Amino acid sequence: MKRLFPLHLFLSSILLSAEAMRPDALVAEILARHPELGFYEAELAAAKAGRAAAGARNDPELSIEVGRKRVRDLAGTLAGEGTAWSVSLAQTFEWPGRIALRKAIANRDVALAELGLVRFKSALKSRVITLACGVGAEQEKAAAVREVAERFRGLKEVFLSRDPAGVTPLLEIRVIEAQELAIQRRATTAELAWKAAEVELNQLRGRPVESAIQIAGAEFAFAEAPPLEELLAAAREHHFEFRARRVELEQQGFAVQLARNERNPSFTVSPFYSQEKAGDRETVVGVGLSMPLPLTSRTRSGVDAAEARRRQAEASVQRAQREMEREVMATARTFAAKRAEVARWSPESVQKFRDAASLADRHYRLGAVPLATYVELQSAYLDAVEALLDTKKEALEAAQKLELLTGTTPHLAMLLPEPAK
Repeated sequence: MKRLFPLHLFLSSILLSAEAMRPDALVAEILARHPELGFYEAELAAAKAGRAAAGARNDPELSIEVGRKRVRDLAGTLAGEGTAWSVSLAQTFEWPGRIALRKAIANRDVALAELGLVRFKSALKSRVITLACGVGAEQEKAAAVREVAERFRGLKEVFLSRDPAGVTPLLEIRVIEAQELAIQRRATTAELAWKAAEVELNQLRGRPVESAIQIAGAEFAFAEAPPLEELLAAAREHHFEFRARRVELEQQGFAVQLARNERNPSFTVSPFYSQEKAGDRETVVGVGLSMPLPLTSRTRSGVDAAEARRRQAEASVQRAQREMEREVMATARTFAAKRAEVARWSPESVQKFRDAASLADRHYRLGAVPLATYVELQSAYLDAVEALLDTKKEALEAAQKLELLTGTTPHLAMLLPEPAK
């Protein structure tokens, strides 16, 4: 007889051939080889190169002129002819304090690049752990669904092998078939979520997207979060977006000082030497001094523009602080609620539902349990598995986000050691 639920064979073959990995091993592998890390590392290298350039003085400028000189008297007679040449060396000197301000601005560029690299690594680690937990949860869901589906499939085959006498057996067959179809849909949903997380993990690992992954030892213990005041204080020090806005504000403050400093002109010192040979030999040695005259409003406009950008940076800091505080408070409440919900589940809860579903299957075949009770217990078992796994996943996501927002240590979500075999 044709089976309507061959998915369990496919999933079983995948799990048997999959590579079992712990979330911490996945994090280490991806952080070691993720190609996008090179972008942030190159950005940091560019910022450091810019800092070195900002602290360097202008290169001196060498100028050489060569020509011919002819000297005629009042009658127009050629009195002499010879070579004329000159050489000069010009060095521009900045107004005192200008190079230091440029270096301070460049140092903030380096700080922003370092923040970007650290933020990317932290976000990548959080994403990998969340994906790994998602893969493990969907695999457990799929295993529970396969178990229940096998029971319904076995019952259906038993009923179909008999000649149903009366309306009641026929209706029970239809109920069992309907439950099997519903469970098949749940299995498909679990498989799609599982494969989507698996594909993203393989992309992060730089592996073929069809590679199978089995998550081993993905059990987490959730610690109690510190008080909200401590979380907010930690976020003000460690929140990446807020720190970046503060660094940008400091940078704009230095930019305003630099714009004001640039109203004082730089000056160029040019020692020179020239010689002319046209009958007589003439030699000239001297020093030139030049500087721009601030006759236009360009320097004042630069100060006004820098002041406007500084005010924008101040507004960005205030907005980032409000968003940070709101996000920390919402995430802390979510984590506390999900952690309390997980704590209410006893370690044997799912096993009890599983045992009850198995017991109902045996007694229904013996006629001691009505169909409604049997179906309800099978659904309750799957609902319990899904509820517990989803709650754990949501608690883990909230913990990872809270750690990312506040840099809290020790970690709120602690990966438990793999049980001894």
